Amino acid sequence: MNKKRRSVPGVRHYDGPAGGWGALKATAIAVRTQMDALEAPVTLLRTNQPDGFDCPGCAWPDKEHKSTFQFCENGAKAVTWEATSKRVTPAFLAKNTVSALLKKTDFELEGYGRLTHPLAYHKESDTFRPVEWEQAFARIGEVLRGLSPEQVEFYTSGRASNEAAYLFQLFAREYGSNNFPDCSNMCHEATSVGLPRSIGIGKGTVSLDDFEKTELVIAIGHNPGTNHPRMMGTLHELARRDVPIIVFNPLRERALERFADPQSIIEMATYSSTDIASTYFQVRAGGDAAALKGIAKHVLQLEAERGDVLDREFIAAHTLGFDDFAADIAATSWESIERESGLNREQLEKVAEAYARSNATIITYGMGITQHNKGTANVRLIADLLLMRGNIGKPGAGICPLRGHSNVQGNRTVGITEKPAPEFLERLSDVFGFVPPSKHGHDAVQATQAMIDGRARALICLGGNFAVAMPDHEQGSRQCTGWT
Repeated sequence: MNKKRRSVPGVRHYDGPAGGWGALKATAIAVRTQMDALEAPVTLLRTNQPDGFDCPGCAWPDKEHKSTFQFCENGAKAVTWEATSKRVTPAFLAKNTVSALLKKTDFELEGYGRLTHPLAYHKESDTFRPVEWEQAFARIGEVLRGLSPEQVEFYTSGRASNEAAYLFQLFAREYGSNNFPDCSNMCHEATSVGLPRSIGIGKGTVSLDDFEKTELVIAIGHNPGTNHPRMMGTLHELARRDVPIIVFNPLRERALERFADPQSIIEMATYSSTDIASTYFQVRAGGDAAALKGIAKHVLQLEAERGDVLDREFIAAHTLGFDDFAADIAATSWESIERESGLNREQLEKVAEAYARSNATIITYGMGITQHNKGTANVRLIADLLLMRGNIGKPGAGICPLRGHSNVQGNRTVGITEKPAPEFLERLSDVFGFVPPSKHGHDAVQATQAMIDGRARALICLGGNFAVAMPDHEQGSRQCTGWT
């Protein structure tokens, strides 16, 4: 029985695959709208190339052997927004008061283009006015000297390079602060907390090479077509090799169903596409943990029946607490699993059986897993499921958290954290000859609360847009209005 389509004003129904000619058309429109016709090809061809720059669109890694075109539709849009030829000049700012600009949407403000000068707010005219860099540096120094280190927040985003982020944390710690609200606090904080507890490190354990060797991919809580589209090339290759891709997602995302690779001459010429998901389960929103427990429960049942499903040697040598984990899974009823996951027992048992057959499994996940009040538990359940069959630390297997920006992980690695390790601080002291602060600082949530409470009096941002990225940003931003 066909369901009646609901019409949405201004939105046309689309029956085609993700990618394909539609992606090329959207890319062309973005380029034409934002960039100079001569500069655009040169800029895009440098994207994700050894002598170029990392795309700010997502964090999917680069292939060792690159092709000429190493960008996707969303990446091209992100690059064109950054490299736009539009400019916000002093003349524009003189005609538009801050009060008027505050009424604009974020989309409208970004559409005006890039700033051309350092700016300072002029209260009498309610406008931003250009200043020389020396004046800007002097004013920043004056403000910082008038505050204690606890009153200043140092925000970073994954758009910063390793070198810039390292110098930023060094600057803040020489000033005396560990207040490092970061974009990762609001996306993969559950990964940063959960994975070290489970496997000893807050990073994924796979490389692109592992996807060439894997026998099964379980994708849960993410939509690569929108959030990390270059991953679609990898999933496309897996699907063409008949590697099973099992998807858990509350919504049926078109890219996870069908994808036409813009770099495939055959698919572009024939208007054909490739089915991506071999099996697609629409898990209930928030029901991921229950689904994962259901898979683990049947894996334990298969072990009891056959005795060859768990990697007992790996578990004994490399894990702790398996008996407690198994007892918790055994105590979880199928009734509660089905109710909370929105899936039936038979569906989850089929996933468990596919997992038991695979000798090398990768589980990929995104913010559909982490953006919950039980996000850390979700992450740990994924790790536990992989550990049951020794799918950590071997070719073609592992855990793959999908980061949102191209250098979120790099920022963390070079010291952007409100809870620095003592060893890291000791090395800073040895190399640079100062005593870094050891007291833990603010993460993104704590920084926002400090602004609301009036405890924070200055915010310095390295990339990103803290006000827009944070929840309750309007209240926090209003508190900042009186800063000078």
